[in-house]
Amino acid sequence: MRLHQPLLGLCLGIETLATAALLSKPGDTAIIPSWDIQSTERVGTDLEALSTVGVDTTTWHEVDSSRGTLMGALINAGVYREDGLFFSTALENFNSSQFNAPWIYRKEFALEPKPGQHFYIQTHGITSSADIYVNGQEIVTREYQAGSYVGSAYDITKIVNETNALVVQVYPTNYNYDFAIGFVDWNPYPPDNGTGVWRNVEVKQTGPIALGPLRVTTQASLPVGHSSALVALKATATNLEETEAIVELSGIISLEGSSENFVLNQTITIPPLESAEVVLSTAINEPAIWWPKQWGDQPLYTGHLSASTNGSISDEVERTFGIRQVTAELNSNNDTIFFVNGYSFQVIGGGYSSDMFLRWDSAKFTAQAKLMLDLGHNTVRLEGKEEQPELYEIADRLGLMVMAGFECCDKWQIQDWNWTANDYVIANRSMYHEALMQQGHPSILSFLVGSDYSPDDKAALAYYYSLKAADWQAPIIASASENGFPEILGPSGMKMRGPYDWVPPNYWYDLDPEEDRLGAAFGFGSELGAGVGTPEIGSLRKFLSEPDLEDLWKIPEKGLYHMSTSVSSFYDRKIYNDGLWNRYGAPSSLEEYLLKAQIMDYEATRAQFEGYSAMWSAERPATGLIYWMLNNAWPSLHWNLFDYYLHPAGSYFGAKTGARKEHVAYDYVGKVVYLINRSLDQKGSRMVAIDIIDKDGKAIFNSTSIVETEPNTSKEILDLSEALASLSDMVFLRLVLSNGEDSLSRNVYWLAKTVDTLDWENSDWFFTPVTEYANFTTINHLPAAGVSVTVAPSLRDVSKAGLGIVLENHSSVPAFFIRLNLVGAEGEDVVPVIWSDNYVTLWPHEKLELQVEGEGAAAVEQEGPSIKHSTKR
Repeated sequence: MRLHQPLLGLCLGIETLATAALLSKPGDTAIIPSWDIQSTERVGTDLEALSTVGVDTTTWHEVDSSRGTLMGALINAGVYREDGLFFSTALENFNSSQFNAPWIYRKEFALEPKPGQHFYIQTHGITSSADIYVNGQEIVTREYQAGSYVGSAYDITKIVNETNALVVQVYPTNYNYDFAIGFVDWNPYPPDNGTGVWRNVEVKQTGPIALGPLRVTTQASLPVGHSSALVALKATATNLEETEAIVELSGIISLEGSSENFVLNQTITIPPLESAEVVLSTAINEPAIWWPKQWGDQPLYTGHLSASTNGSISDEVERTFGIRQVTAELNSNNDTIFFVNGYSFQVIGGGYSSDMFLRWDSAKFTAQAKLMLDLGHNTVRLEGKEEQPELYEIADRLGLMVMAGFECCDKWQIQDWNWTANDYVIANRSMYHEALMQQGHPSILSFLVGSDYSPDDKAALAYYYSLKAADWQAPIIASASENGFPEILGPSGMKMRGPYDWVPPNYWYDLDPEEDRLGAAFGFGSELGAGVGTPEIGSLRKFLSEPDLEDLWKIPEKGLYHMSTSVSSFYDRKIYNDGLWNRYGAPSSLEEYLLKAQIMDYEATRAQFEGYSAMWSAERPATGLIYWMLNNAWPSLHWNLFDYYLHPAGSYFGAKTGARKEHVAYDYVGKVVYLINRSLDQKGSRMVAIDIIDKDGKAIFNSTSIVETEPNTSKEILDLSEALASLSDMVFLRLVLSNGEDSLSRNVYWLAKTVDTLDWENSDWFFTPVTEYANFTTINHLPAAGVSVTVAPSLRDVSKAGLGIVLENHSSVPAFFIRLNLVGAEGEDVVPVIWSDNYVTLWPHEKLELQVEGEGAAAVEQEGPSIKHSTKR
């Protein structure tokens, strides 16, 4: 008997847990924590019956997640495995016909209904549309609950019981006819087209007064810091009863980490079954100001609003917010320029992609955001990937600005043939919901209501007034391009002229004449890049077969499944490989191909970020750069700065070098050096050391200069035309910026006798052809260098867990493009990993200390064109 008591107690505990009420008091909101899902082809479409308590779901798929598309849910349930789906061309043969019929999401939950209590089902977006039933009763049909971003609250008070059954029937998605979340040519379409309950469904309990989402507005005086800010807490209060209600409102504003609170009170009367707009405001003297990470701290406030009747709380809402000011304007060149807290703000960032199956992982996005900040980025662009609320919360705390907006190339891109009167309603409701979710977040930089094209005047008006109704305070931009604009918003001030495929480094500096120079470094480039992002071998082996790997270098013009869709301009690597073969020579092995690819990727991204940073203070400033793309929805062979597994490679470290806060950069066209300062507070004297050597280590030129730097500026400081005038072979150029004590930037270029010749007149929308390539084949004949690696606990920053990696070149020749990789005990890549620098080139007899952070490190691998592969444990 004693042996059975613990088991009996465990069973009772599980039963108690299973029947515990989801909510306990007015003001509570609970997420439906998990689901059972099944196809209607298996269980039918009798939603009245399926939403009755006690339905046998033993043959359904148990999903231990509150949200997920059908594919995401089935992976969670163990039906499919990600590594199998993503390997080679497996997804190409996936049977997607199972998603041609509606599917059911079902969950039973307990409540404690009492007189005077009200209950709601709250949605935040279901793809593509849904019928919702509770306890055998229809709550809403797909005609109203339609669109990935449409969220609504449905009153279920009259039908709730102690035990309740919720059913959500989701309908198949067609990207041309439904407001969904698509991927265009980024990757293969997911088999389910993103269908499902991809955001949380909630149950909310209130008393007789219900509050809508809390909206927070802030108005900071300039200059910030020693002034005041007006903060208002706003919400819609609704009287749910048939009698007049006297409502006591209480607001609290508090700064995280501080004991000081601002308490606001107000009493209002609301007639029966009517609503009232509530506003409680106060002035805060010398508020804590929120800044982007590179410019300052990220203090956050919490706003809390409660409504009480007869001394009891009826409802309460809360959100965090920051005090800052973001504006935008068109400059004299009709380019958009942003301002943060009164300072001109050059946008430097990348285009983000959600997971292919819209799975959300806060830890993964936090790691991605930290990689962005390590890259020197200050902004991330969401093109139609508005994601989960947690994204904005993470961005707030880390200091990463967010450019949100709708996507292109599907239903969201308005065309006469694909929008009905009801579509305008769905789109407008989508805008209002997303505006309410995003508006209080200090990380929000703007909302782009269009991408490749702006919406028509009818939709733009609706979007504009929905944003204003949600108390939106950030700039509203018509689109990411110059393709027309609605009257209410005016020109976007952004360009989207490419490139999207490989271009050489001098592309970004070739500025004259501007009308023909497309994506070169002027104006605001909303999405552009050299199309690079080749993963390293440790990642490639996770998703490519041996024949796939062979195809990379043996059949350079072959279409590749992990590039893009088969009808896309980016299905093969021909443009990229033409550049690699002609500039660096034909590879004789996979290893050689991948190393040359990293060299190509590094110089491509470095030049792009340096070009835009260098032209920040130009006559026509480069006001913003969004690299296309930051990351991938699945394992991909291009368009990323770090791969799907969060491992950085050449594109990452080139971009990181090019976006340093204080930096010296070389202009490939003008043969001049630029001093770049992206800080707000660093100024004074700087030392710039310049050295040029040949492949044998022979000195060609060297100089040391003292220059003055000013915050938030760039300027030309030195001309190297004469020093580089008579090259006979490839040389190395090293630029080192220091403040007298510390090295702020170290930057090494490899330069050929001539730059690549661009055929601007024959540019296509995604690339500019090269008619004559620069010759870097010297790298195939570099003299061998001897480089040692020493590993020790980090000496640079004792506040961080990490390793100090000391490289020393013991040779009289340079050691070119040394790749370092942190691996675990089984030789696997350590991810995520943050290096202070990588793919470095050492001067003869130079010693260089690097720092690396990553969990589970057991060894450091080293390789390069002129050194032997080695592993240091």
